[in-house]
Amino acid sequence: MIAQVNTLFVKQGNTLNRHIGPRFQIPPASLATFVTLSMLTCVVIYDRYFVPITRRWTKNPRGISLLQRMGVGLVLHIFIMMTASLVERHRLSVARDHGLVANGGKVPLTIFILLPQFVLMGAADAFLEVAKIEFFYDQAPEGMKSLGTSYSMTSLGVGSFLSSVLLSTVSHITEKHGHQGWILNNLNASHLDYYYAFFATLNFLNFIFFLLMCRFYVYRAEISQSDPTVREEEALEMPTLRNHVHELDSNG
Repeated sequence: MIAQVNTLFVKQGNTLNRHIGPRFQIPPASLATFVTLSMLTCVVIYDRYFVPITRRWTKNPRGISLLQRMGVGLVLHIFIMMTASLVERHRLSVARDHGLVANGGKVPLTIFILLPQFVLMGAADAFLEVAKIEFFYDQAPEGMKSLGTSYSMTSLGVGSFLSSVLLSTVSHITEKHGHQGWILNNLNASHLDYYYAFFATLNFLNFIFFLLMCRFYVYRAEISQSDPTVREEEALEMPTLRNHVHELDSNG
């Protein structure tokens, strides 16, 4: 789903009014900047305000667990695609009202109607993507932490390939039996609203699968120097260690 930011979201922007003032036009791809800005803002708010508040209730130093943080991001993904579907439905309605379906002309709507889905994507990344990196690094064995971090990045690459396969498959299936496909070169004659609703459904199913996996997941135990059990065991071992060192010194 993240691959849509740099593909279909940008293509939507090309069909809208991109003018600011009489001369300047906003490049559609520049809206991806709002994903980064939103993510950075949400990360600061999360660390400075959300974690301290939730820590009082959960007694978890992170505020909420890594899996819970990822779960929030997955829920936001559902809302992102629902929002994108509603915005696209409005864009298509305006295109029909102005007779722009056949010629694929510019729809008289500002490009900033796409801003909510970009901003929400940044907020989702602040939860899901940051938590994924922490999860893979924190839960990986000591000798595989770098490899674990790379897995979190690999998932994005795999997702991009799957996005292409999904796009081609949906386009092919929806064009069968003489029907008008959901995804055409002319977006005004397409049904991206259906496609985004389909993505929202996939995200919902993905979230259900994630919840099932969470029920069986056991966090990797962390040995902390602040753990009283560990300190007690170390206190018991220290006299034995000192005696052993003294014996070595006595034997030269």
